[in-house]
Amino acid sequence: MKVTEHIKNANGKTQFSFEILPPLKGQHIQSIFGNIDPLMEFKPPFIDVTYHREEYVFKEVENGLLKKQVVKKRPGTVGICAAIQNKYGVDAIPHILCGGFSKEDTENFLIDLDFLGIDNVMALRGDAVKSETYFKPEKDGHAYANELVAQIEDLNKGIYLDEELLNSSKTDFCIGVGAYPEKHMEAPSLDSDIHFLKKKIKNGATYIVTQMFFDNQKYFDFVKKCRSEGITVPIIPGLKPIATKKQLNIIPHRFHVDLPEDLIIAIVKCKDNKQVREVGIEWCIEQSKALQKAGIPVLHYYSMGKSDNIRAIASALF
Repeated sequence: MKVTEHIKNANGKTQFSFEILPPLKGQHIQSIFGNIDPLMEFKPPFIDVTYHREEYVFKEVENGLLKKQVVKKRPGTVGICAAIQNKYGVDAIPHILCGGFSKEDTENFLIDLDFLGIDNVMALRGDAVKSETYFKPEKDGHAYANELVAQIEDLNKGIYLDEELLNSSKTDFCIGVGAYPEKHMEAPSLDSDIHFLKKKIKNGATYIVTQMFFDNQKYFDFVKKCRSEGITVPIIPGLKPIATKKQLNIIPHRFHVDLPEDLIIAIVKCKDNKQVREVGIEWCIEQSKALQKAGIPVLHYYSMGKSDNIRAIASALF
């Protein structure tokens, strides 16, 4: 079922969803199930599965020369989605990226998803690899998420890269995209960010999931601005509980979001990460309650491969 249909069928009730990471190469899928199982009692209508593109490493070979080698640390997104749908009977949403994909790779990826009966995809540009300062698209790939959305929507119309195909089947993907209440780090302004978000919607995206935020007012202001710009699709808030003191520095740097001063002070006062975890859970519960009260259709949690704190939050809300 499509995300938009799940929202419609909920009749105004706030739903619970979450995002998982594929396990590191060499780990069994049971590591995924072990994190999903404790969350199933809250009846998530869908579960997102991230996609991790290849990285480059340089290994020394004979004569001291360096050899560039491609590694993929977290493969398996498509297989995990199929396993989730088979085991739990809930919709799995694979992330699909511009980075690491040519247009033909993208088409083949989507064909596989369609064959598996997957109804939703999350279309993202993706980040630059660690060896690059700025994002570089693949040769014959997409540079921007709005171009990726357009290709998915073309497939929904039965338009394939091979224009000579006859009687081609149409896919029917519901397309989600990302958005940034505090603007994308590469955008010169929030207005510019929303301009490109509108392009994604125009090209076929039907719902939005935001980057994490820790101040609800930033989300509400962002939604208000989107609505004033004519964006009418559901805007699902992405939430993450802080769990360690180290994240006070990592989250603002890596995700380019601000932390409220009250949250910072509360975490600084903690004696250890066990106390930090409790502060993070309580903060996220209060965020979630306010969003529920505002009638937000879905609360989406970034689990980062761990479910214990997400379960504590969901237990207080759903």
